[in-house]
Amino acid sequence: MAALLLCGGGGAFAVASLGPDPSALPVRQVVESVESLPLAVQVEALDGHRFSLYSSDTVRKTDSVDSLLARLGINDPAAAAFLRQDVGARQQLLAVAGRTVSIEASDDHNLLRLKVRWGFDDPARFKRLVVERQADGKFASRIEEAPLTASLRIGTGVVRTSLYAAVDDAGIPDAVTTQLVEIFSGTIDFHRGLRAGDQFAVVYETLEADGEPLRTGRVISADFTNAGRRQDAMWFQEAGQRGGYFNFQGQSLERAFLAAPLAVSRVTSSFKMRFHPILHTWIQHKGVDYGAPAGTPVRSVGEGRVDFAGRMGGYGNVVQIDHGKGDTTVYAHLSRIDVRLGQGVQRGQVVGAVGSTGWATGPHLHFEFRENGEQRDPIEVARRSQATTLSAQARPAFEKAAESLRSQLAAVAMTASAVASAR
Repeated sequence: MAALLLCGGGGAFAVASLGPDPSALPVRQVVESVESLPLAVQVEALDGHRFSLYSSDTVRKTDSVDSLLARLGINDPAAAAFLRQDVGARQQLLAVAGRTVSIEASDDHNLLRLKVRWGFDDPARFKRLVVERQADGKFASRIEEAPLTASLRIGTGVVRTSLYAAVDDAGIPDAVTTQLVEIFSGTIDFHRGLRAGDQFAVVYETLEADGEPLRTGRVISADFTNAGRRQDAMWFQEAGQRGGYFNFQGQSLERAFLAAPLAVSRVTSSFKMRFHPILHTWIQHKGVDYGAPAGTPVRSVGEGRVDFAGRMGGYGNVVQIDHGKGDTTVYAHLSRIDVRLGQGVQRGQVVGAVGSTGWATGPHLHFEFRENGEQRDPIEVARRSQATTLSAQARPAFEKAAESLRSQLAAVAMTASAVASAR
């Protein structure tokens, strides 16, 4: 993109330089008085012409039909009465807070058309409720289904205090932040290894319904400079294979185990000696404690099978997963358990929720990784779990995609630098 802009600018300059010097051309100023039409004539010309008003707003938990229409600038008792009695409107308009409602109204603030959109089981499509005033003045509603449209967005930021403060400043959605942590968790310790001045850039999808963002899609490419070391990532799917993230050299960034069982958390006690808050003595802490609000989803860090789901003494509610080859993970102090004994689980699948059952002074997750019965530092295990590489057949397609995405990230970095310089 930068190269095209430079080449385009150079070409324009070459053509312009062949013409005469603008400063040598004659300049003539023409001044004419123009009288406007009388106001009465203008009003008469507009008489009979109607126009539409457009507005949108987000449904709130406390909304009624009347309060929502008032914020949208609608003063139409007939429309309010229809929305109160229509089954589709009752189920899809006010039942779910956070949905965006768009309206078209007449210039006298009567409702002409109302739309509200939402996603469902098909990740590539969305549904919308449409309420319209008919030719006879009465209202009718219908529910339609349509495809989502993917568009690309960019984001850049610098870590000053924390990653989450940096992405908030950059206006990057939480779902994208979670993906960034997942992508780079095998090589960056987001709990203990971030430094002030670390930088990141990301290109990600936004899925739109009727031109309005409905939800965040997949991260397409990203780079993250941590402690002076730059790392990059891109999404690539080999024909007939499951897609995943690779660096630009073609090495998979997806390890066998996630670095953490919580998408958003903070380490409150790491794998080391600590003063036990209940026993009041120094002992080896053989796991990692993650502080998070009660109810936060807890994920399995790898594929496996549940070999314990229930109460386990001071550990409270526990899920234990056997990953094969002697590897086992333990998730303790849960407020609820979402799996059953013998159930197979996938990497990243929710198995329970953060709680404070058992010997716990507050809501947190105690997480252990055991190799042949011996506790190991989970973060170190995740880092050394085996990565994969591309097949020889996929390499040409990968190289072509990597070159394009590398240029995208360079353009993002150039744009961010220009914006920062202008401030």
